[in-house]
Amino acid sequence: MKPPLLLIGQGSQDDAYAAEFGRFVHRLRCRLDQTGADVSGGYLERATPRLSESVASLVARGHHRLVALPLSLNRLDEELSDALALEQRRHPTLMYDYGRPLGPDPRVLALLAERLKEAAADISRPRALELVGARPRLRPVDATPTDDPHAHVEPGETAVVLVGEGSTDATANAEIHRVSRLFWETHAYDYMTVETAFVSLTPPGVPGGLERCRRLGAKRVIVVPYLLFAGGMLERVWAQALAYGAGHPDLDIRCAEVIGDCETLADVVIDRYEEALRLVPQEEAVRAR
Repeated sequence: MKPPLLLIGQGSQDDAYAAEFGRFVHRLRCRLDQTGADVSGGYLERATPRLSESVASLVARGHHRLVALPLSLNRLDEELSDALALEQRRHPTLMYDYGRPLGPDPRVLALLAERLKEAAADISRPRALELVGARPRLRPVDATPTDDPHAHVEPGETAVVLVGEGSTDATANAEIHRVSRLFWETHAYDYMTVETAFVSLTPPGVPGGLERCRRLGAKRVIVVPYLLFAGGMLERVWAQALAYGAGHPDLDIRCAEVIGDCETLADVVIDRYEEALRLVPQEEAVRAR
């Protein structure tokens, strides 16, 4: 029997993020069911099931070795390592191996390119906040094509802002800049530029990225979130873009969707899982020498 795959999310109080995370875990469970591999998901904080609950459930079902894969586009951080070390103290028989984070896999960059293409072709532009339930959520408001002065903007007059979450870790932020360059050279080479921005914690923010594009002479800017799932983080990206756009009505600002739950993303996760399984015998052989 293969070790189970444990997908680890950062956690969010946003229902949209939790729902999409849950759907993706279910997708992986269906994909790996025929191989006999169990799949579970847990959050580090702010949502259920917590990582500790998921690990306890796997141990109770007889699993004492697992592959832990952070469902993140960024590199591993100390918080995840500390959380898994704590689970090992709670379950002394537990052993785990890490799967590599997902980005910037070429297939992830290809998915970003699809979201960019969709946003470039879409005549709908997000212009307002619409109240849904107890929380404000962004909804696209259709623009009338005949009244749109930006209907025929060339790619060379269009800039892209790739938006990462942002971190206090300089190395993690530098990785987002690297992704922007890779994305520009592999998928967005027809565009004026691909600039980098962050949702929080470090500059430049989304308005800073948009302002740089405006000063470079862009007539249209497409904001591409470097995020896996919809939720509060995406709403913050859109809200910052809308706030900037309100003061610059002559600049056509469009917002792409997140990567989202899809088969291609599942392919990347499965490859990371199988890669971790292949590395286990090698590591054990090294330790035995």
